[in-house]
Amino acid sequence: MAKNSKETILHDEIKVMDALEQHSKESIDEISKSCGFSRQKVWRIIKDLEKRKIIWGYTAITDETAKNLKHFIVLAKRNTVPFGDEIRKEIILRKLDDYPMDIIRIENIYLTHGITDWILTFYAPDIISAKKFVDETFARFSKYLQEYNIVETLVPVRKQGLKNPRMKDLIEYL
Repeated sequence: MAKNSKETILHDEIKVMDALEQHSKESIDEISKSCGFSRQKVWRIIKDLEKRKIIWGYTAITDETAKNLKHFIVLAKRNTVPFGDEIRKEIILRKLDDYPMDIIRIENIYLTHGITDWILTFYAPDIISAKKFVDETFARFSKYLQEYNIVETLVPVRKQGLKNPRMKDLIEYL
């Protein structure tokens, strides 16, 4: 039984997204070869995914230790105090990126369901800067938080799905 065109499009889009995640620096020709599609088809899929905001942007995956930055994760648990409209807007629009880039670099912010309700990942030069940033940020939301924990990452084994190319140098951490 043949797949309908909607399933094929979804499958093709996923194939292109997977190729981009692993090789976004490659040319459209190289990506189209790896997908087994024509150059025009891959270009159309990419433009459509960008238009629909399924592709948010493109970035290089770097070793932040070369910039003297360490990686931190904050796990926050909410209490039962409901958010009002103003705090919802602030959470969405809050400019956590207002910190100077050499001090704090926000990586990810996730609203989650499970043991924690909010996960924030970021880079800072040291634990003191990281704790100051977390204390200041979460002081604003203290009415809504039950607890939070900060964790320092020792070694990224994978970032954005890619294996750390320096893993052999960092084997002592395993």
